Formats: sequence, C-alpha cells, structure tokens
Amino acid sequence: MSVKEIIEEQVTKNPVVLYMKGTLSQPQCGFSANAVNILGACGVESVLAVDVLADEEIRQGIKDYSNWPTIPQLYVNGQFVGGSDIVTEMYENGELQTLLKS
Repeated sequence: MSVKEIIEEQVTKNPVVLYMKGTLSQPQCGFSANAVNILGACGVESVLAVDVLADEEIRQGIKDYSNWPTIPQLYVNGQFVGGSDIVTEMYENGELQTLLKS
C-alpha cells in the first residue's frame, strides 16, 4: 500500500484520528498535548493516534494528504478538521463537541 492509501484507510475506518507527535499518553509537543487534552475534555474514548515521529513517510504524507503544513491534524468521520489552533477554537465555541457527537 502507498502512504496515501494507508492514510486514507486510517481516516475512513476510524471515527476519530489524530496525527500527532508522540502518543496519547506521552505527547512530544505542546500542540499535540493540547489536542489530546481537548479530545479528553470532549469525552472521546476511542481515538486512533498516529505518531508521525515514528514514520517519516506518514509525517510528510499526512501533510500532503490534507494540504496542511503542521502537526497535529484531527480527522472526524473521515473529514479533516484542522490543527491545534482550529481544534481549540472549535472546542471553545462548542462546534467540536457537536461534530464529535454526530
């Protein structure tokens, strides 16, 4: 499978996917930690966390796939939501909670 096919499968077969630096229990950057904390605050219990530091092809591939230059990247129900700043803004105004319940 190509990197694009792997990413496509990850985002379409899992309701919530977070491409991040590190793991859910040990984020390796503040932005990834912020995204993890927000998902926790929203009550998300099941998330596929993909550590981009463990695979350089995925790290670059997800940037190409989404046409978004930074990590973390959140996908909900196959759709790209955004990075840390957008996720924070959506959480603060309640949009993210609504999206996660759909």
